[in-house]
Amino acid sequence: MSRGSSAGYDRHITIFSPEGRLYQVEYAFKAVKSVGITTVAVKGADSVCGVTQKKVPDKLIDPKSVTNVFRVSDHHGCIFTGLATDARAQLQRTRSEAADFKFKFGYEIPVDQIAKRLADINQVYTQHAYMRPLGVSLIFMGMDDERGPQLYKCDPAGYYIGYRGCAAGAKEQEAINYLEKKLKEEEKKLSYDETVQLALATLQSVVAADLKPSDVEVAVVSKENPRFRILSDEEVEQQLTAMTEKD
Repeated sequence: MSRGSSAGYDRHITIFSPEGRLYQVEYAFKAVKSVGITTVAVKGADSVCGVTQKKVPDKLIDPKSVTNVFRVSDHHGCIFTGLATDARAQLQRTRSEAADFKFKFGYEIPVDQIAKRLADINQVYTQHAYMRPLGVSLIFMGMDDERGPQLYKCDPAGYYIGYRGCAAGAKEQEAINYLEKKLKEEEKKLSYDETVQLALATLQSVVAADLKPSDVEVAVVSKENPRFRILSDEEVEQQLTAMTEKD
């Protein structure tokens, strides 16, 4: 246990420190970064793209079985950043909530609603001593029939909000700084290719290395093809090549 100002106050999740901090919740945020993976997502005029690093921890592991990108429903998906075990629990709950909503109302749950539902659950985890916050950050993306492309992020504390561009993981702040420079213009409308290439360029900038298709997972959803899907290695290579030629 760490000493100093946090002494004693990080033993229980329900106890505030004199400075008004919940240390166990802060440790959950550190757990998200501890995995060493960075995720970037960008919303364009008619599309959303999410890019995350793909790290295979062991040479004997089949790379096809390693993923942080999951489909929630036909038109919605999410990217998890953080502890894989917590992510699987969150994924199961996310899919269950989406399926229940569609069964009750007859249409797919909006992206903001699924983000709100998971944020509500995460927030409850910060209130009770018999639970712990989950060390995983969720980025939801999808195509809404009325609002168009949607991008939301939900953190371990239960805070969620919509974004034009966001990041999570080890190099989160560096990625946010890069996106802020590129998305200065409030009304800047990015095409599908520009959206994908900006997400890739942001990740490439923060990891300070040339990306290869085997190093990343790229998930997209667009107005032309509203189904949530993961780009193939060939499609990622095409975008990387176009990005290099543009530079």
